[in-house]
Order: sequence, then structure tokens, then C-alpha cells
Amino acid sequence: MNEFRKDIQSKTNDVIDSGLGFVFSFVFFFVIFFIGVVFSVIGQ
Repeated sequence: MNEFRKDIQSKTNDVIDSGLGFVFSFVFFFVIFFIGVVFSVIGQ
């Protein structure tokens, strides 16, 4: 058996980790978009 299979670092589900990564990246880009919209409205 593979030695890395014997000592697993993270026992959490990969689906949960990928979902959290998607949500955090979506929130990050939404914040950047929102800041751009705020500057656009202030600049008018």
C-alpha cells in the first residue's frame, strides 16, 4: 500500500473543500466588482 495512504493529512471530504474554495473565490471577485462599482458611481 502507498505510504501516503497510511498517513492522511486531512480527513475531511474533498467536496466540502472544493465547495468552500468556490464560495470564497466567488465572494472575493464579488467584493472586487463591488468596489469597482462604488468607484464608478462616485466618479460620475
